[in-house]
Order: sequence, then structure tokens, then C-alpha cells
Amino acid sequence: MTKMIVKSMSDALNTGNAEESLLNLAKFSEANAVRLAKELSESLNNSSTGHLHNKIGGQQSQHHYPIPLPASLQQTSNNRIKSNRPSREDSALQTAKACTESILASLTKVASGGSQASSDLRTLETARRQTDAAAKDVQDALSLRKLASYATDALGARRYADAARAVSDYEKVHPSERAKVIAGPHAIRAYERAKDVLQRTVLEQYESAVSSSNLKGLSELTPLLGMLDLADKGVGLYLRFSQNTLGNMIESDLKQGASNRNLDEEENETSAMAVCSQLAKIFNVAVTHLRHHLPMVAFSLGSADGDAAMVQLVHAEVENRAIEIIRNFMSAQRLGVLHSKAKGVGDRMEERYLSEEALDEGVYGGEDGGGFMGMTSTTNVPDKSMRLEGIDDCGFKAELGTFMNMNAKLDEIALLMQHTESYERFIRHAVDEVNKARELRKTQRREEKKRQWLEQLVNEGKDATLEESEKFDLMEMKAQADQRVQDVLPPQTQLNEVVAEVGGYLSVMERALLLANFQRAFFKVSIPDDRNYTPITILKATRSPNAAGCLALQTILVEECLYAAQQSTLRAFATGHSGTASVAANLSCDVLGRILLQFMSQRAEAGSALLKPGDGLISGQGGLGQAALSVMSTAQKGLSNAAKGRRGVVGSDDNEDERALMKKRVEEGIARSCASLNDLEVAIDYTQRLEEKLVSEMESTFPPGKRPTEQLQKCIKELSTVTDAYRSASQDAAENLVAIIMPRVRSIVSECVGQDAAPGTSFMTSGTSVVSTVRMNYNLDDEAYEMAQISEGYMARLCQLLDELLDPLRVHLAPSLSDAVLLGMIGGASKRLEAAIKKSQFTALGALALDSDIRSFINFIKDRVDSEALLSSATLYKTCNSLARLVQISHLMNVDDLEDVLDLISSSKRKNMWDLTLNDAKAFLNLRVEFESRKVNELLQEWN
Repeated sequence: MTKMIVKSMSDALNTGNAEESLLNLAKFSEANAVRLAKELSESLNNSSTGHLHNKIGGQQSQHHYPIPLPASLQQTSNNRIKSNRPSREDSALQTAKACTESILASLTKVASGGSQASSDLRTLETARRQTDAAAKDVQDALSLRKLASYATDALGARRYADAARAVSDYEKVHPSERAKVIAGPHAIRAYERAKDVLQRTVLEQYESAVSSSNLKGLSELTPLLGMLDLADKGVGLYLRFSQNTLGNMIESDLKQGASNRNLDEEENETSAMAVCSQLAKIFNVAVTHLRHHLPMVAFSLGSADGDAAMVQLVHAEVENRAIEIIRNFMSAQRLGVLHSKAKGVGDRMEERYLSEEALDEGVYGGEDGGGFMGMTSTTNVPDKSMRLEGIDDCGFKAELGTFMNMNAKLDEIALLMQHTESYERFIRHAVDEVNKARELRKTQRREEKKRQWLEQLVNEGKDATLEESEKFDLMEMKAQADQRVQDVLPPQTQLNEVVAEVGGYLSVMERALLLANFQRAFFKVSIPDDRNYTPITILKATRSPNAAGCLALQTILVEECLYAAQQSTLRAFATGHSGTASVAANLSCDVLGRILLQFMSQRAEAGSALLKPGDGLISGQGGLGQAALSVMSTAQKGLSNAAKGRRGVVGSDDNEDERALMKKRVEEGIARSCASLNDLEVAIDYTQRLEEKLVSEMESTFPPGKRPTEQLQKCIKELSTVTDAYRSASQDAAENLVAIIMPRVRSIVSECVGQDAAPGTSFMTSGTSVVSTVRMNYNLDDEAYEMAQISEGYMARLCQLLDELLDPLRVHLAPSLSDAVLLGMIGGASKRLEAAIKKSQFTALGALALDSDIRSFINFIKDRVDSEALLSSATLYKTCNSLARLVQISHLMNVDDLEDVLDLISSSKRKNMWDLTLNDAKAFLNLRVEFESRKVNELLQEWN
């Protein structure tokens, strides 16, 4: 049997016998271990290992390394050689154990060789570290000698800057004790002597420069203080210089400003412009001083918190003077007294317009002067301004003055706050920069300390591992947590408190002025005047002339009130004070969402009442109502007075003019009544614009990401709630108008379907011809069906009368209101039609006629809606459920066979377009004369 040559461990296993595979694996492992041990020994000893000869079993055997095969394995191998087959005494377990011992012995030899190599490497690494440390000590010693010599020479030549840099570099060396010994005591004494002399010399010169306010000397010497460990002493000296310089500059600028104004001393103290000028000069001096001096102080004296002390000093100087000026201004302008008066006036106005008796007491304008709330009279009032001056303004003019004076005073207060807030933002920015510099210096000191600590570990022969670095970081974090760093400035300074007090006065006075502007607008719109009405502005200019809202009007109420709210809020925004701006935004939301909303809601209710058919401006079943007759009477009187001045006899032309004038006055009354409802839609649009304007102003005025700015944003977002309230009020006004005209709609339907008339009726059209019509009748034979096709049915009459009722409203209401009123009318008419259908009998031809009538009714509706969404039948049916029921009834009545009913209902329900109940379906199917009631009941009973 040939002996297998094993080249790899996989080859050793490619045998048919397990014992032979283990023997091959053991031999391969032994050979591999011998080779690796030989290579390792040669690399360590730089010599080759000789051949060792041993005798095994009487034969000469050659091994490359003294790693003998275990005895058990040798015995097993010899037995196999002799017998050339496995011995019965050798078990597989013994063979495997022998192989394992051989592999373990080989690996042990390799590990022992690696251990010896590792020990040698560590010895070499230790020697290298010692050599590097010795070289570094020599280098540090040479640097110390050189720097000490250079500092001494520079000091002798009075080159203080060079000497200070040499001293600073000397302290950055951080030598070991051996380096100091190598440098020699003479070098250390020279350095200490030079540093001591340099410190005393620089400090003396620095004190002299501070006393004489020598800015050039300070600029040259200040950078040297940090290098010479004199930062603590230098901070006090520099602050003394800054205090003197800052005070002198402020006093000089204030005196120069007072001399430039040709005013006496009393006016200088009380004039708002003079106060703002004084504050501006103080703030400008402080800002200029910090910009010029803070960078140098932070660089040179930052180690002693000189930059923080500088900011604190400047702010203290500014704060003391600014507070004194502001308090003198508050006292001179009597802001406390005005605040109390403004609060009382505002409370009285709010109570007036929010009380339940407001409308009854006539505070919204009554019928005096011609017209309820100024909506029905069309007479211009030439003395309008005189009437406005005579209104009860709750004491505003008597206690606070005129609108112009109040606006001017608020502008002055806002300007004062604007100056103060500008300085506040600058000083807070300076504080932020100082805090950043503090953190940077703290990080640099920590990193330097960490570097020295790690170097010390290396010099001690320890490993600077990542674990040691993290341990140091943890200790530093704990140490910093125990240290409490004092804030540069407190979050709320005394100047902030004074400004907040001024902002409180401004907010209360602004509230009184805003309510007074609203009150003035309420009275103006309540006085009958054509100038109070303008075409509605929220519609696109490209609309067709016959579209809904083509003649719609709006009053000046919304524009004046929203303008007043915008002016008040933007003035508060201009101060830059987030607290005052938030109060102003909340105030606008409150006044717009309560007082203006209630006023417009009551005007809308009053306007709707004037449109009541038969009693108001719209003609009913009995003709025109009292409101229309009152308008026509006024027009007739005006025409009669004009006719008296003309010569000749009043003839038919005068009668035509009179009728035209009466018609025009009634149309104007309808337009003005509708304008009270349109104002709600205009308010929705204007409030959304105001919100967008305030958001844009906030983004451009206030710093993003700050908590006060986020609070202000939340206050502005409250305008969305106001917009929703206006939208809800507009919907309520439309529903109220629908409820008012609904009796007339019901009477029209009853009249057209024949419930209130004889079976055959006729009516007059706009001309002189008489058109015959028929009532609702769907029990048609062939002849009746043909007659119905060629004659005008009840549906055409119904659409005509509804159009006559709707058209004055459709053209004078805003499109959204027009659609809401139209759908409300159609909903009421559809319910009435459904009730009439339940009383009819149907033939197959009658069902076709019903389908035709319903289609005509739907086309009539689509021709008059403005919203494009309502042109979709699905959307229209979802919006008007009563109309959807009519359509479903029409489909149900037009089935040819009862078997088709179930398919119709199932398919409609899958589309979510079926609202009829089982009882409804039974009732309507039983109206078909062709269907037996028994079969209908049985069919629907199965379906149920």
C-alpha cells in the first residue's frame, strides 16, 4: 500500500479509514508546527536549527525540531506499519486521543515561542520609550535655556512684547524634573527673574495708561497681560478705564444733543422725541464701545472672564441711565393715569357691545335718520361728520383725547420701546458670544489637561488606552457639574422690567383706541349713506356679468375694523418686544372674534329680516311688504319735491320716472340688506390676509427658534379660530335667511302642484298674455301624456316663481352665500314636492313625466349654482339630501318590472346613493297603478 503524501488538512481527511485520516492529520499538524517553530526560532536567533537524528523502532528517522510524536501515536503507527491493517487492541478512541495530544503539543510549542517573542518586543518597546523620554528632556532643556536667555535679552532691550511671548512659550514647555536638571538652575533663575521684572514693569505701565486714558498704550499692553498671568489684575484696570470712558462719552453726547435742539430744559425732559434721542445716544455709545473693546478683552483677558465683566459693566452703565430717562418720561407723560383711564373706557365700550341689551338700546344704530341700521334708506347725509362727533364714545375723547393725538402718543411709546429692544437684542447677542467663548476656553483647557495627563501615563510606563481617556473625560464632567458658572446677565434685567411696564401701558391704551375705532366704524355704517357701500372686493374681476354676486355690495365696516386691528398689531410688532406683540395679537383676536363678530351677526340677522317675502323688500304672495313700501314712499316724496320745481304738468313720464325710481330704491334696499351678510364672507377673507401679514412680519422682525417667538406664533395662529367663527356665522346667517324665505317657497310649491288651487289654473306672466297650466298629475294615459308634453307643466311654473324669488338674492349675495341660500330653498321645495308625490297616482307614462320634471328641476339648479363642485350630480346630491331623495324616487317609479327594484336598490346602495327606507319604497311603489300592492309587499319583504 503506497503512503499518501498529505499537502493540506483536507487531503488528510480524504481516506476511506477514520484511523488513517487521524494519523495523517496528526502528521500534517506536526510537520506544520515544526515549520512554524523553525521560522520563529530563525527570526529570533538569526540562526538555523540543525537536524536532529533519533532512532525509532531500530530505524534512523530525521526530525526538523525536537517535537517528538507521542508514544501512543508512535506505537499505533509502528503497529500499522508492521501489520498494514488496524490492530484489534487499538480502539478508535485511543487513536483519536493520541492525535489530539499531538496537535495540542504542537500548539503548545508555538505558543511558548510567541510568548518569548512578545516578551522581547515589550523589552524593546520599553527601551524605546526611555530613549524618547531622554531625547524629549534634552530638547525641553535646550528650549528652556533658549527662552530664558531670549526673555532676558528682550527685557533688557525693553521689547516687552517679545519678552512676554518668550515667557508664555517657556510656560508651555511643561518640562520634567530631569529636563530641569539638564537645563540647569541658572536658566530657571534667569527666567524667574525676567518674568518678575516684566510683570512689575508691564503692570506699572498699564496702570499709567489707564489713569491717563491712553488708548494706544492699552492696546499695546493688554495682550501682554494674559501671557504674564496678569489677567485678573488687568480686568479690574481695564474696567476702570471703560467705566470712565463710557461715562464721559455718554455725557458728552447727551449735552451735544441738547444743545443742538432749540428747546428749553423742560421740553428736553418731557418731549418723547427728545427721550428717544437720548436713549439712542446712550445705546449707540454702549454698542460702539463693546464693538471696539470686547474682542481684544475676550482674547487677552478671557481667561479671567474679562469679556463677561466688560459686558456686565457696559450694561450696568446703560441700564442706570436708561431706566432713569424712561421713568421720567412715564411720569411726565402721565402714563399711569392714562392707563387707568384707557382701561375704564375700554371696559365700558366692551360692556356696551357685548351686553344682551345692546341692540335694544340702539347702540348699533336705529331707525332714526332713515333706515334700520343704515340699510334701507338711500339718502346721503351731508352732516355725517357732525353726527359722528355727537355720538356717545364712552368718554374716549373727554378722557384720552382725539384719535390723532392718541395715535401720536402710541407711536412715541412704540418708538421708545423699539430703541430699547434694539439695544436689548444687541446686548443679548454679545452675551451669547461671550458664552460661546467661555465654552471654547473650557474645552481648550480640558483638552490640554487631558493631553498632559496622558503624557504622564506614558512617562510612567503605562498605556494611554481609550479606556483611560474615557475615564478622564468622566472625571472632568463630574468636576464641571459641581462648578456653577455665573450668568453674564440675568434672564430678566431691571431694564426689561421697566420696558415691560411701558409695554403694559401701551397695550391697554392700544385696546381703548382699537375699540374706539371699532365703535366709530359701527356708527358710521349705521348712518344711511351711499358712501358706506362699495362693490364686493373678494371676487375675481374676470367673472361673467350675470354670475352670482355680480351686483354684490359690502360695507366699509370690515375694511375699517380690520385696518384698525392691523395697524394696532403692527405697531406692537414694530417695538420688537415679543411680549407686547403677543398681547396685541391676542387683543386683535379677541376684539375681532367677539365684538365685531357679534355686531356683524346682528346686522346680518337684521338684514335678513328686511328681506322677508311679503313683509320686507321682497314681494310675497300678497305683494310688497312694509319695508319696500316705506322705501317707495321715500322715493315718491323725493320725486314729488323735485317735480314742484319743474314747470309744466306732471304726466305719464313722471309716472314712469316714479316707478323706475321706486324699483331702483327697492333693489338698493335688497343690495344693502344682502351687504350685511356679505360682510361675513369679506371678514373671512380679510382675517386670513391679516394672519398671513402678521406671520410674514413676525418672520422678518423676531429671531427664529426662540421661545418668545414661538409663543407669538401661537397667538397669531388664534386668528384661524376667528376665521372659523366668521365662517360659522356666515353659514348661520344663510340658514337664517333660508328660514325667513322658506314660507314663501312652500307656498310657491303648494300653488304650483295644485294643493292650493283648482285643478285647472291659469296665471299672468310678465306680459299681458294668460298661460294655462296644470297641477301635478302623473296618472296619465296616452292622450294626457301628449297634452302634458305640449303644455307648460307645474315644474316650469315652479322654476319660474323660484327664480323670481331667488334672482334678487343671487345677484346681490356673495357666491358662497348665494349657493347656500339656493340649496336651502331647493331642500325645502324638494321636501314639499316629495309630500305632494306621495298623494299622487302613477302610470308608466306618469313615471316618465316625473323623471322629465326632476331632470328639468336639476338643470334649473345647476344653471344657478356658482360653485364648480356643485355642477357634479354626486356632489349636489350629497349636499342636498332632499333633492337626492327626489331623484331616487324618480328612479324607483320608473322601473318596468318589480323584479328590477331589488337590483336598483342594491346597486344604489353600493354607490352610497340610496336614502329611502323600506317603508318609503313600499309607499312609492304602491302608487304605480300597474303594480299590485300584494306583490310589492311580498317583494320588499323578501328583500328585507
